[in-house]
Amino acid sequence: MPILRIPEAYIKINRRASPSACAILSVIEGVVAYLSAKVYQQNPKVVFETLKITSWLEIWLLSASSVTPIPNLEVPGEVKNDVNTPVTKDTVESANDASNSINQSAGDSKQDESQKQFEDNPGDLPEDATKGDNNVSLNQEDKSATSEETSVEKQELTNTNDEKKSSEEEKEDVPKDESENKEENKDEESQVENNQMNGDGENVEDQIKEKTESSEDDKSDKDSVNKDSELSDEPTTQKGSFPTQATESKKEKEVQQLSESESQRSYTWKLCNTTAGTDYIPCLDNLEAIRNLPTTKHYEHRERHCPEDPPTCLVPLPEGYQHSIPWPTSREKIWYHNVPHTKLAEVKGHQNWVKVTGEYLTFPGGGTQFKHGALHYIDFIKQSVSEVAWGTRSRVILDVGCGVASFGGFLFERDVLAMSLAPKDEHEAQVQFALERGIPAISGVMGTLRLPFPGRVFDIVHCARCRVPWHIEGGKLLLELNRLLRPGGFFVWSATPIYQKIPEDVEIWQAMKKLTKAMCWEVISITKDRVNNVGIAIYKKPTTNKCYEQRPKNDPPLCQDSDDPSAAWNVPLQACMHKVPIAASERGSQWPEMWPARVEKAPYWLSSSDTGVYGKPAPEDFVDDYEHWKRVVNNSYKSGLGISWSTVRNVMDMRAVYGGLAAALRDLNLWVMNVVSVDAPDTLPIIYERGLFGIYHDWCESFSTYPRSYDLLHADHLFSKIKKRCNFIALISEVDRILRPEGSIIIRDSTETITELETIFKSMQWTISMTYSKDKEGLLCAQKTLWRPTETETVVYAI
Repeated sequence: MPILRIPEAYIKINRRASPSACAILSVIEGVVAYLSAKVYQQNPKVVFETLKITSWLEIWLLSASSVTPIPNLEVPGEVKNDVNTPVTKDTVESANDASNSINQSAGDSKQDESQKQFEDNPGDLPEDATKGDNNVSLNQEDKSATSEETSVEKQELTNTNDEKKSSEEEKEDVPKDESENKEENKDEESQVENNQMNGDGENVEDQIKEKTESSEDDKSDKDSVNKDSELSDEPTTQKGSFPTQATESKKEKEVQQLSESESQRSYTWKLCNTTAGTDYIPCLDNLEAIRNLPTTKHYEHRERHCPEDPPTCLVPLPEGYQHSIPWPTSREKIWYHNVPHTKLAEVKGHQNWVKVTGEYLTFPGGGTQFKHGALHYIDFIKQSVSEVAWGTRSRVILDVGCGVASFGGFLFERDVLAMSLAPKDEHEAQVQFALERGIPAISGVMGTLRLPFPGRVFDIVHCARCRVPWHIEGGKLLLELNRLLRPGGFFVWSATPIYQKIPEDVEIWQAMKKLTKAMCWEVISITKDRVNNVGIAIYKKPTTNKCYEQRPKNDPPLCQDSDDPSAAWNVPLQACMHKVPIAASERGSQWPEMWPARVEKAPYWLSSSDTGVYGKPAPEDFVDDYEHWKRVVNNSYKSGLGISWSTVRNVMDMRAVYGGLAAALRDLNLWVMNVVSVDAPDTLPIIYERGLFGIYHDWCESFSTYPRSYDLLHADHLFSKIKKRCNFIALISEVDRILRPEGSIIIRDSTETITELETIFKSMQWTISMTYSKDKEGLLCAQKTLWRPTETETVVYAI
């Protein structure tokens, strides 16, 4: 049992203690220590009370004395020996005037009562599933920080000469709040126990046991950190009562570092002040970069120009914004205040694009080429070419120059997914209208770069008067469609040159006939829709290279064999054609399975000799991934996260891999934008092969979509990867930008990342719906609110 010494705090204050007072205190300390060692085995509580009385006696003696004290007040050696011999492992480890607590280490059968009274160990509090904001378990970093603060306070009040003893006291003393949290979490554990939160349907109680073991490991790590001071060249104190300057400086640095760490956890948010305002898209509204372009001849000003310093501010909401109207009602009408733009209604209202109707914007379902409704137009295409076979053979299409995307919106009636593409141009907010309606769309332009999709993945490419000059500059833009179109796929072109006889249209038609013939596209059908009074030409891409080899002139030229048709991120357009794959094991040599069989079956070109993303043979990897996400969706996502799936329409999987999540959600009334990061394994062709769609993207940059586009975001181990190479807060700002108010995000990542994200989301006034952890892996579900900061930040390059 350690010997009580005069507390350092009192020595510093009372510097006139007499030698006689010191002698009396030494005698008292020796007597008390000796008696304590004898009595402790019978009644620890008596020792504890005696120590308290002794401390008060010391204070009284010092207050009454008036002579300078002896610097070192160690108890005589013979007394120390008498005390230290019996007080080892079987006796109390430390006695502390600041905390008034005693902890016995091990081996005493009568220690349980003492431990119950004084023990409060953070290692006993596991990180497990928690719901809501109120009962979230502290992570190990928070616990360590709190424990360090307590240790600093204790050392300032206690005169201790033993560095190892201080380290042990620091481990054992815990704030009262953690004890209270511990009791609160017992109720929470009971509540969550019945929820199956992981894909395998494991019981939460099993996870609690695992996390307790993990906490003990973390405690050992903390012990090793505390030992650093024992290994330093300069001891923390000499044998006297005064600390060294090195010790005092070290403590101050630790306090400052702790304070700095705490300040880093507080995040301050501001509103973005930009010319685009509530419609701000950082990579498309970089006005500074656009002003410095040498030319805009090829629509360079509509392409992506991402700022080197991405914004970390939040985009404001339109005045009067309210929760989006659910699908399918949203296909016909949306709230005017959510997308408060009327220009398109004024210009295209007569073509039944969009109209202003009171507090709504309404969409009659028409377009420039189908004024009398998209469904008739869709069925007319199939009547023209039965092989189109909507929803079986033709499942994934690209709609270029989509307008407000009514064509894609009504293709859902035929079980078809359409990736609608249009630039952010004078057709004000057309893509934003589409997304608000619940129709897939992205902002993009056919300019100088390849579109961010793999080669040979779309079953059909559609253009209804899309204003793209396909025939110019060697047909470079049409050749880009050839890259994207699956061998045997169709190009459906509905435009005035097909059926009008004015000189300009005739010239374009002749140029297109010449170009498509040189590209070996077969004209399948040229028909006129009498209802809409428009003409439609349908072309088919070849399935062999025979036509290419028999052309009298290599124009357009074939691409080099080294040119990868699936290389699409910031790759310049080329006026060349890629050969058609002919090997049976090569992607594109066969048409995929009919829908819906293709969604569940591994593509024919995945070989068992290839290793999948998760380390197994590729086909097995594919199947296991799908089974995993089916379990997760059915056992957890659909019922355990508090998400109202009837209100979820637009979903983005920010790190999609094989598209397993989208496949598992396909029975719900929603669509999923699968994003494959440019620095991840290129699995996007697999996603298209199974009848789903997606896009390449670099999450160090903003996504090409309007603010408030998605109801639900999903990120599986994305954030921890992004932290290593990008501006982390900029990504959080981007997530806030593209997610709708009252929309949710589901994140699976390391517990460290989950904890950090939870703190950040709370600083943005988001609601934490669920947190869960196991084996250093965690799950977080959070919901964005309508909250916006009041301060603004001017984004200079966007003004």
